[in-house]
Amino acid sequence: MDFYGRKSPCRFIDEEKMTMQSPCHHHHLSYKPYQKNNSITDYDYHHLQYSPSRHSPSNNNSTHVISVIPPPSPESPWALSPLQTPSPALLYHCVASLHRQEGNIHSITVSRGIVFTGSDSSRVRAWRQPDCVQRGFLKASCGEVRAILGYGNMIFTSHKDHKVRMWNITPSSESFRSRKLGTLPKRSSFLPFLRTSTYQHKDCVSCIAYYHAEGLLYTGSWDKTVKTWRISDKKCVDSFVAHDDNVNAIVVNPEDGCVFTCSSDSSIKVWRRVYGQSSHTLTITLKFQPSPINALALSLSMNSCFLYSGSSDGFVNFWEKERMSGRFNHGGFLQGHRFSVLCLVAINKLIFSGSEDTTIRVWRREEGSCFHECLAVLDGHRGPVRCLAASLEMDKVVKGFLIYSASLDQSFKVWRVKVLPEEKKVSFDHDTELFEPKTAKIMEYEMSPVLSPSWVEKKLQGNHLEL
Repeated sequence: MDFYGRKSPCRFIDEEKMTMQSPCHHHHLSYKPYQKNNSITDYDYHHLQYSPSRHSPSNNNSTHVISVIPPPSPESPWALSPLQTPSPALLYHCVASLHRQEGNIHSITVSRGIVFTGSDSSRVRAWRQPDCVQRGFLKASCGEVRAILGYGNMIFTSHKDHKVRMWNITPSSESFRSRKLGTLPKRSSFLPFLRTSTYQHKDCVSCIAYYHAEGLLYTGSWDKTVKTWRISDKKCVDSFVAHDDNVNAIVVNPEDGCVFTCSSDSSIKVWRRVYGQSSHTLTITLKFQPSPINALALSLSMNSCFLYSGSSDGFVNFWEKERMSGRFNHGGFLQGHRFSVLCLVAINKLIFSGSEDTTIRVWRREEGSCFHECLAVLDGHRGPVRCLAASLEMDKVVKGFLIYSASLDQSFKVWRVKVLPEEKKVSFDHDTELFEPKTAKIMEYEMSPVLSPSWVEKKLQGNHLEL
């Protein structure tokens, strides 16, 4: 069973060797479970053993290139990424870890220097960057905030009553003020006795996206539909059945208004608005593997556009947009997570993926190519990583990021990630020992993510876990 209670090719214990793949690079990962008394019910955690693969050169002129990365200073609070690959050095550090008593955190967004978290509670908490001192909260009449999105002074939240609420925030150095702007759909003045609207979603609103250029808000739901709302007058201007199963994520390309949706029906669909109208038409369906798709992320730069998807089989697939035709071509997949990928964030050339295996992986795409590599595995949660958010943090020397993660262990963590400038590359001839200690060293490492015992028990029993 997958994380949604459906059948999935992803198994809890995988004793076979797995391969980290990208179109241009390969490493072998072998997962060796820690067994106690030869009983599967006693699996509380796993050991991950990394060993660099050695490939015979394809010709006599081939060379191997690796980065020489110096070890961190003993007094430094930063942790050097244990996964050393031909990449810029990456340092990471967990700067804050909070445990909430209001149930699971389902959604995170960052806006105007404030981090907002939505949980089972009717209060959407506001935290100051980067130390996560609580600044206040948004108080609604209904909880279970499954989706939250911030844009400028606007905050959009979805709730258990299948409605979306809009807020205006005014943060300052000394105070935090908020004001509710309205609810979507707004209550009809002609039929006040009706509790639901014909435009209202019939199930959980799982995802939100905003197209600022046209002032349009998109909402996706487990009722299989996508609705388009015009913020200026709070009206639903379009509603259509998008998939054959739950709509799990939705993103909008801010450059052209193209809408991407993914679903538990294993497909990604690309939608465009009909010229001069509010309706939307399906332009293409992207389907690569028969596994529920849980998350989407769009990575834009001056010369490229990449779409990433995270699925229940543990893969992160990506598509690259052709410049001339605008068509999306499948570029490959990133493998490393053991269980479902539940959330994705793309910022600059980095992609962050949160998984049911309790870890967050940091991937980097090489400029001008489809080459990807895993720079780090952030390990600290005791349960599935449910949601992620990221923001840029510039430094004079290095480029930094603040990563916010929430898990079903009811913890909320803040990570500071820094990518150092390119280190000097060392080239080796094909007949030179690649991993010779005198020239370079790629260390093996072990990681032991400690899973929550109650979550492990439920997973082994195949019980449905509420998202």
